[in-house]
Amino acid sequence: MSIIKLENISYSYPEEIVLEKLSLEIEKNKITYLLGDSGSGKTTILRLIAGLEIPREGKIFIENKVVSKANLLIIPPEKRKIGYIFQNLALWPHFTVFKNIAFGLKNRNTSNIEKTVLDMLDFFGLKDYIKKFPHQLSGGQQQMVAIARALVLEPKILLMDEPLANLDIRSKKKILQYLILLRDNYELSILYITHDHREAFEVADNIVVLNNGKIRDFDSRDQIINSLL
Repeated sequence: MSIIKLENISYSYPEEIVLEKLSLEIEKNKITYLLGDSGSGKTTILRLIAGLEIPREGKIFIENKVVSKANLLIIPPEKRKIGYIFQNLALWPHFTVFKNIAFGLKNRNTSNIEKTVLDMLDFFGLKDYIKKFPHQLSGGQQQMVAIARALVLEPKILLMDEPLANLDIRSKKKILQYLILLRDNYELSILYITHDHREAFEVADNIVVLNNGKIRDFDSRDQIINSLL
């Protein structure tokens, strides 16, 4: 069952065609990796799904509802129940870990913000860092704070744009294992961008291989691996 569907999507900048008639379905409660070189259209796909960009042609569905279509934004980003983790994380440098995670809950009807944040900190093993500021954390810890900040808003979809690119191998492996827990414990559908096939081969359920804005391959992780052997 798909949670995201892109139907004949085209997108371009004034002098560059990024996507042309691209169709893709992302399975619900799966970890799907978008794998490809820089300029292959990976980030554009995420931004279109999030509602940060609008397609020139085609339709985008989330849970069978049209959220965008040719030159028209139907459902705005804040109504799509999507969490977005950027490569630069975008943590508030002057906020503590607690305040960074709690920030998005201020305008929500959350009965107990403190408990919600503490439960999330406990899940990621970050309770000892509750009063720390981002610059006092390791890269891996900062990444987990960014994920926690997205999760407290209870998204159904988590979009991740090369979030581990600047981390050491040990931190990468730890967070990749958290992705499996997030998929299973929070019933999340995760769409993850990388150009590193080793990351994709470690935890992905499905892999989409992109080349110049077109899908070169799309299959389960095992099938993709077998095709390369």
